[in-house]
Parts: sequence; structure tokens; C-alpha cells
Amino acid sequence: MKIFDRYETILAANDEYISPQNSSHVGLLGSTFQFYSRVVKVVLYSNKMVKKNIYNDFNWVGSSLDLFFGFERAGIKYEIKGMSNITKHEGPVLFIGNHMSTLETLTLPAVIHPVKKIVFITKKELTDYPFFGPINSARDPIIVGRENPREDLKIVIEEGRKRIEAGKSIVIFPQKTRSKYFDVKGFNSLGVKLAKQNNVPVVPFALLTDAWDNGKYIKEAGSIDTSKKVRFKFGEPFTVDDRGAESHQRIIDFITSRLTEWGRKDYIKS
Repeated sequence: MKIFDRYETILAANDEYISPQNSSHVGLLGSTFQFYSRVVKVVLYSNKMVKKNIYNDFNWVGSSLDLFFGFERAGIKYEIKGMSNITKHEGPVLFIGNHMSTLETLTLPAVIHPVKKIVFITKKELTDYPFFGPINSARDPIIVGRENPREDLKIVIEEGRKRIEAGKSIVIFPQKTRSKYFDVKGFNSLGVKLAKQNNVPVVPFALLTDAWDNGKYIKEAGSIDTSKKVRFKFGEPFTVDDRGAESHQRIIDFITSRLTEWGRKDYIKS
């Protein structure tokens, strides 16, 4: 597929990816229409593949790449750095970072999964959504309720061990909900505990995806601002060799320093 050729030549071969200046091809109806029409198209054909039981790794990555480059054509500009850190450890890792919008959920598989197979830790309500729900469920997520922290810890530890033993890495956003504000106190240590229990490294990551704002009533229906650059940064893998508190703080420091570097210190809630 042509879109996979683009992955090999543009994303996989580099430590960083910066959208070229001529990457956007906005139609007459504008960026927002083009952006959301791409989302609708990909969600519809992905659901068809789920129903046919063929929404496998290949098709998941293909749909994510379709969104990644489709958003770029709609005017979104990316700056992704530290991609070599994704594969510095050969086995499974824990990717732990902040969660700002739906954009990272849809596009991170395009960046990570071709070189390191991943599953997400996700809220149960997201698997119950029309259209998005079946797609989420088809990708073997670890499902938590986010209402009982003790029960969630048990689920994450038990189900996380199974995924890791199967050779899969895990992406976790340890905060209650998607928000452009990084709430340091609300950023839990589930990921660090899972990494320590299974003796796998952590790859911290920070992101800035406020180009797709969260909607007031429906989070997936927020405004699109193509003047804001989408940024991902992956840090060096590290082993949790302390009781957990220092490693947890290390991830927090990584995220806050990146947000500050990107001029969004106002998004940090301490």
C-alpha cells in the first residue's frame, strides 16, 4: 500500500518527523470539514473491518496512517521527536504520558505500532461508544472503570502482565480524562507500578495536541485550529529501580519540561 511506503520513507527511517511546508492540501470547504470528513471515513470503514473480523494489526496501522496523513493534508503540522527511543529496548515497554485530545489516540498507532506492538489502557465507557467503541474493543485494550482505583490497579496488573507476556507494549495515560491541562496531582502511578511488577522499562512521552480541542458536550467534536502545531516527544527508556515515587516524578518532570519548552507552561496544574 502506498501509505505504508510513506511510513517507511518518512516516519520509520528517522528519529524525528517535521511536517513539510507543502504537506497541506485544503479543499474549498476548509480544514475543519476536511479533518472531520477524514475521521468519519476512517471510522466507518474501520467498523466494517471489525464486523468482518479483519481489523488486525495491518489494518489498524493502515487506518491510523490514513488519519495521520489525512490530518496533515487538512493543515495539521506535526513535530515528532525522540522516535529512536521507541525501539531502544527490544522487548515490551510501558509508554506513559499525558492525554490532551482524541488526536493522539488515533495517530499514535501509526507512529509506534509498526515497530513495537502496542495496546492501550482505556476507560470502559470508550468501548461502549457508538462507532468508536467497536474499534477500541477490537484492539485488545486493557479496560478500566476509573471509579475504583484499587480495582483498576488489580485489572491493570493482571491484564498488563498478560499483554507483556504476549510481547506487547502498553500505552497508558494516567489521568482521569482528556484535557489540555496537565494535572500533576491527578496523574496516577498505575503505569510505574505495572512496569515495576513486570520488570519492563518505561518510555516517557509528552504531547501537545490542542490543535484538536475537546468539545464542550462531545469531546470528539471540538474545534480544529491548524495554527497550532501537534507535538510528540519520546524520552529515553529507563528502568523502575526505586520504590516508584522517584520514577513517577521523573515522568512528570519530563512532561512538564516539554510543555514549558513548547510555550505551554500555562497548561500545567500543580
